[in-house]
Amino acid sequence: MDQNLLRSYFATVYELPSESGMIRVSLDGEIVKDVNALPALLRQRFAILTAYNPRSMLLPRRVNDSRHQVMRDLLILGCYRVEHCVGYDEEPEGVFREPAWVVHGISREESIHFGHTFRQNTIVYCQDARPELIATDPTCDDIGKSFQGNWRQRV
Repeated sequence: MDQNLLRSYFATVYELPSESGMIRVSLDGEIVKDVNALPALLRQRFAILTAYNPRSMLLPRRVNDSRHQVMRDLLILGCYRVEHCVGYDEEPEGVFREPAWVVHGISREESIHFGHTFRQNTIVYCQDARPELIATDPTCDDIGKSFQGNWRQRV
């Protein structure tokens, strides 16, 4: 995977819903010494999935919205709790902002399957307070190849 793209994925800021309000995090943090200090959501098993802009190709908003809704419906039919979140570039000149879904309790394999089906370059998967970026498009890297990250809470 291109190193600039990988760096960009790790620096993406995610706004995730939690019981105590919105959490802002990225995957480019230092190793967390006390995982119990992390918000409860970040210690659970979940994935961050989107259907927007497959293979980094910009699609019209209407098409992206339709694809994203289909993904949500399939996840709900699979009996997953799904909540809206967003990922964005925090750089001052950054214009990237993409809706996504926090999918609670989904397995790593099924998350990869959704990413591959909706032609995403990568997905974010978290288990035991350890986030990883997983390749789901074979043109970027081998499907399932993982890049380990660490949560960084943003203010």
